Amino acid sequence: MTHTYHIHGMTCDGCRSHVETTLSKVAGVTKVVVDLEKSAATIEMESHIPIATLQAALADDGARYSIHLPGAHQHPPVVKKEKPSNENATGTFYCPMHCEGDKTYSKPGDCPVCGMALVEELNTSASLSQQWTCPMHPEIVKDEAGSCPICGMDLVPMQVDISAEEKTYKSLLKKFWIASIFTAPIFLIAMSEMIQNNPLYDILEQQYWNWIQFALSIPVVFYATWIFFIRAYKSIKTWNLNMFTLIGIGAGIAWLFSVFGMLFPDLFPDQFKSESGAVHVYIEAATVILTLVLLGQLLEARAHSKTNSAVRELLKLAPNKATKMVDGEEVEVPIDQIVLADILKVKPGEKIPVDGVITEGNTTVDESMISGEPIPVNKAAGDAVSSGTINGNQTFLMKAEKVGSDTLLSQIIQMVNTASRSRAPIQNLADKVSGYFVPIVVLISVLTFVVWAIWGPEPAYVFALVNAIAVLIIACPCALGLATPMSVMVGVGSGAKNGVLIKNAEALEKMDKVDTLIIDKTGTITEGKPTVESVGTFSEQYSEGDILQYIASLNSNSEHPLADATVKYAKEKQVEFLNAVAFLAVTGKGVEGIIQSKKLSLGNPKMMEHAQAIISTKMQETAKTYQSQGKTVSFLAIDGQVSGYVVIGDKIKATSAKAIQELQKRGIDVVMLTGDNHNTAQAVASELHLTGFKAGMLPEDKLNEVTRLQEAGHIVAMAGDGINDAPALAKSDVGIAMGTGTDVAIESAMITLVKGDLQGIVKARKLSHAVMKNIKQNLFFALIYNTLGVPIAAGVLFPVFGILLSPMIAALAMSFSSVSVIFNALRLRNIKI
Repeated sequence: MTHTYHIHGMTCDGCRSHVETTLSKVAGVTKVVVDLEKSAATIEMESHIPIATLQAALADDGARYSIHLPGAHQHPPVVKKEKPSNENATGTFYCPMHCEGDKTYSKPGDCPVCGMALVEELNTSASLSQQWTCPMHPEIVKDEAGSCPICGMDLVPMQVDISAEEKTYKSLLKKFWIASIFTAPIFLIAMSEMIQNNPLYDILEQQYWNWIQFALSIPVVFYATWIFFIRAYKSIKTWNLNMFTLIGIGAGIAWLFSVFGMLFPDLFPDQFKSESGAVHVYIEAATVILTLVLLGQLLEARAHSKTNSAVRELLKLAPNKATKMVDGEEVEVPIDQIVLADILKVKPGEKIPVDGVITEGNTTVDESMISGEPIPVNKAAGDAVSSGTINGNQTFLMKAEKVGSDTLLSQIIQMVNTASRSRAPIQNLADKVSGYFVPIVVLISVLTFVVWAIWGPEPAYVFALVNAIAVLIIACPCALGLATPMSVMVGVGSGAKNGVLIKNAEALEKMDKVDTLIIDKTGTITEGKPTVESVGTFSEQYSEGDILQYIASLNSNSEHPLADATVKYAKEKQVEFLNAVAFLAVTGKGVEGIIQSKKLSLGNPKMMEHAQAIISTKMQETAKTYQSQGKTVSFLAIDGQVSGYVVIGDKIKATSAKAIQELQKRGIDVVMLTGDNHNTAQAVASELHLTGFKAGMLPEDKLNEVTRLQEAGHIVAMAGDGINDAPALAKSDVGIAMGTGTDVAIESAMITLVKGDLQGIVKARKLSHAVMKNIKQNLFFALIYNTLGVPIAAGVLFPVFGILLSPMIAALAMSFSSVSVIFNALRLRNIKI
């Protein structure tokens, strides 16, 4: 039987996956397919299952989702999300371990799967305006400095509220100090038992000191670290077992054992009692364990704030003021009041407020913050400038072309923020291990107790209890869970600072495995700034001037870079443009149209075939002379006769040869696919020593070549900058868009290079290798730590070396295992790519 139901409560793909998994576990269900967009679940079952059974399954899982018959569920009124008081905050939270994929939460708390504190998303809006207020009258808020209209005092900048992340850190810090203050005397009292003729027993008997330890432990257990027991309870209730399950069981057993020992000492065997008859208590073990875990959480919270430092640094680049020209006057306005086509004045040393084009003046611009290149770039009228970059020592006027979230800086920040939270496929290994981890550790802990109780030396039960607790405490699934996301978050940020924008974590993992790189010629290997080198005629009927006039007039309707070059050249020659009608661009071949009743076709040999115009052997020889030098030759056919040609040159970028050589050294075959002719492509391929090339490629040919290479077992990266590259970019394992290219190419790619340069691909390869190496280090450390730590805590070294691990040392090791993973990931902030 197959039924479709409505699912309520899903917000992301993580929710969808979770609902699918939960419903699949219901007895009698054979298949579940959940559609997030339609909020629907299609369930195949062996026989009819009452909806109450399905509802109960979701309710037992935590009641975050509900299932209903189609049309039966009444949607509750949409509650407007309360705007956070901090303008840098978003009110949106996510799990740092991405336990449920991209799932986000609307309020702070703990992840329902792993128990870790949720992290707040940063506000990626790059236009946060500074506001001013009166220290005496806080109700006065203005967008600029000045004086208070009530008391006349100077207004002061409003202080931004601390983020949720900072609040979490301060709360943990306060609790840590409280825990430390009460744990220190407990520890000293317990350790004094090791002193012969303990002076404390001259003041009070041991049983009274035990009660003092109990009293001191209450603020530690029921206030400072109570959150750990709440998380442990939730994890057991939902059966999402995690690190806090182990801490809650281990520390809880130690503390409850001690309390019962003090209340009912006669119930315990003599092995657990001291000479005075009082039961040995482990309150100091419980409180020290909990305090050390709290220290680990505190260090993690501080380290977490550093992992997304790249986004914070990018946000700092965004200016909050701009100088707008209004009727020839300079007016200072907040950045969010700038609209398209506004004329702005940028003075020396100022940050450029929005994306636009220079309309008047010359300058140099420091673009290192978004391209990673330290050398300032010369800019003149007509050149594009980007928000957040810094003007040199000249004043210029610019026209705003992209504002708000459309600017390059805003898009970079958004991309980095999104990619930082994406999951790498390698994380699936850690998730698989973590799924079995906690139950196995609990089982090992029980076995440890049994083995020590039966075969351990006297007092066997004491050894059994202490070692069983040590096993629970030392195990750390969080180190496994954090291994991948921390490295991805820091790596993506480092890439952004070097002009390499990563769309998701999968791109990093795949880029490290790439063995074949496909590149285009124009704009990728070459500068993408073609210039006309000569114009020729094959007909006595038309002069070179006539040929140029026809070519430029026809091309004035085209947006192709080669067309722009011919139009610009004609303008320099002061050619009069003719009106073209019935204009048509033929993808991958050329253009055609009608001028003065003549049918014109302009383009490559395929375009001539399309126009049924024959290229003679002599014409081919003429073209080959230029093509062998790496030039492009376009033919012009007039009324079906090839009558002329234009030679266009495009210089190879200075960095192309070095970048290609370095990529080949790193084991990558570099193949050029170009729409240009064979001779031109061969000349470029020979000069750069490419692994291979193919010429005359249409968009579908590039797509087919990518498919062919993938079927041959290659991991293919494709770099391109045009609309015609978009299909192949999307099909390739890793699509790389040159930032100088079109929005379509950038949208289709997994990696975008801010500076359209092959050197950026070298950076991307180095970055991906560094991140994957860091992830593997973290996973190796986490696996080795747990593989060695658990047996040592169980006491395997005791028979040979007489070594046992105190639960307190186990707690310290466990806390620092997670922190060490984060700090190892933070090393990526300083990598040189």
